[in-house]
Amino acid sequence: MKTNILIADDEPNQLELMSFNLESSGFSTIKARNGKDALQLIEDHSPDLVILDWMMPYISGIDLCRTLRSRSETKLLPIIILSARSEDSDKSLGLDTGADDYISKPFSPKELISRVNALLRRSRPALVNEILEHQGLKLSLSEMSVYVNNKNVKLGPKEFKLLTLLMERPGHVFSRSKLLDLVWGHGVYVEERTVDVHMSRLRKALKTASEENLDPIRTVRDGGYGLLTNQVI
Repeated sequence: MKTNILIADDEPNQLELMSFNLESSGFSTIKARNGKDALQLIEDHSPDLVILDWMMPYISGIDLCRTLRSRSETKLLPIIILSARSEDSDKSLGLDTGADDYISKPFSPKELISRVNALLRRSRPALVNEILEHQGLKLSLSEMSVYVNNKNVKLGPKEFKLLTLLMERPGHVFSRSKLLDLVWGHGVYVEERTVDVHMSRLRKALKTASEENLDPIRTVRDGGYGLLTNQVI
């Protein structure tokens, strides 16, 4: 599945140019001409990364960034701010608002792609790396395999996707609704209880393979699931 990037810019030519170059580099894109539409598209499609122009109608890129950072489901969403403002104070404001990166206009397509890849490597390693590792767990995306202390663990497709998400962001708690969107797909009607069933299967498989029958997954009541950061299995 291609990495999905939302681009929001009220300049049509700039929007189309960024979309063309990102798609030529293997990404898929969603386009918005203003902040209001961008917010709705982010809610509907859960993109892997967003690129926001500073000055947009209805909701500015800066204000949209603040909104996204204030919501639990998007507080870790990778965000790049674009702006014709090149002063250090403007860059500091963009980053202080919660953006992960700031690109001054004009910029080259090569710079944009490099910044996107660099941010994905930091924030969503599963999108650019083949191997994820965390405290005794090793997951290979290309081989669809999982190891606990070098012992192979057999997982179903949904359990594998769930573990991938948890290993991307150790310590982060994913709500059941967010896991449904990311694993089963947005708009697919599946009861939240389904997440609990598959998570139970995942936990059983990991505990069985653990030398001390330890469970690396944290359950937050009325919250969701996350991967513990202080337990080696």
